[in-house]
Amino acid sequence: MTIVRTDSGMPREDKSKPRNEVAHEACESMLPPRRSPDPASPGQLAAARQQSECLRAEGVSWYPDPDPVTAEVDETEGGTPEQWSSLKRDYVEALRKCRPAR
Repeated sequence: MTIVRTDSGMPREDKSKPRNEVAHEACESMLPPRRSPDPASPGQLAAARQQSECLRAEGVSWYPDPDPVTAEVDETEGGTPEQWSSLKRDYVEALRKCRPAR
């Protein structure tokens, strides 16, 4: 387990790393090959791009563009862990406004 400090100095677990890195590295060769991600449809990609642009226009300036293949937003890019945590708390209206119609 890796402990890191937040911007405010509080300790937290870095969940981006395996809990037991040595064991993870030793067994990595035994894992099945990773599956390629399913590509998003042009409509899904356009909706994800529009959501990113909308959120930035609503004040979430650090919000990243979606992946050009999967249309998913990578939370390791763009903002800090604290910003991602505050997104659902502080930008509820922006999320509601920018969410793609289903």
